[in-house]
Amino acid sequence: MQKRTNLYDYFFIILGTLVTALSFNLFLIPHKIAPGGLSGIATVIYHISGGRIPVGTTMLVLNVPLFLMGIKELGGSFGFRTLLATVLLSLLIDIVKVPAMTDEPILASIYGGVIMGIGLGLVFRGNASTGGTDLLAKIIHKFFPFIGIGWVLFVIDSLVVLTAALVFGPSEALYALVSLYLSTKLIDLIVEGLNAAKAFVIISDHSEVIAKRIMNELDRGVTLLKGKGAYTQQDKDVILCVINRSQTVRLKSIVNEIDPFAFVLVADVKEVMGEGFSI
Repeated sequence: MQKRTNLYDYFFIILGTLVTALSFNLFLIPHKIAPGGLSGIATVIYHISGGRIPVGTTMLVLNVPLFLMGIKELGGSFGFRTLLATVLLSLLIDIVKVPAMTDEPILASIYGGVIMGIGLGLVFRGNASTGGTDLLAKIIHKFFPFIGIGWVLFVIDSLVVLTAALVFGPSEALYALVSLYLSTKLIDLIVEGLNAAKAFVIISDHSEVIAKRIMNELDRGVTLLKGKGAYTQQDKDVILCVINRSQTVRLKSIVNEIDPFAFVLVADVKEVMGEGFSI
């Protein structure tokens, strides 16, 4: 089972790096779109040099000191998979030569961002990353724990986009932001899947009646938790239930019919695994 899982991981890494490389060569690099990170820096250098310094080679060269620092400071915890993904992506960007698919920069930023997000999402599903600024952010966070990794990534990406604006112009910087936003959304979609749901926590004097109707009418499991009111000191059953988004209105209606004074907490659930929900 473990061997099969490892094979799936490497399959996702290889496929993801190939898809990501295609997004750069088909859409991003030809239109001077630098969507943050080391790849954005490499794209800027590529165009400044008149195409003499390949994007993949620059990415690999920039990643070498980061990996050495990572081994020293983080103990190599980022693993072999990340090293493989980084090297593969750098090589594939330089090896896979394909012509640009569109002459419209805005279409290139949209398609490029979507395809790059799919590719990177697959790499993340393979329990790896493409190194670069992710690794740099972890190193900085270790020395300055009060600075969040997300903020470090935001600052780095912002500086890269600002550099692209100074070198290529404001339009290209805007296209880079579009690609960066779309890729982030697609990464979340690939990594978290389509299993987003709603979690309901219901506190009512009629918990058993509500629970039975949820099970009978919505065909969802219900967990009854033991609770106690701090003010009233009364024991109550607290309902915990996870449902599909499409069932949200119906569940609210059921609760309101039985107990209009019930306390209901609704929260977004990014991913659900288990009986009744696909993994």
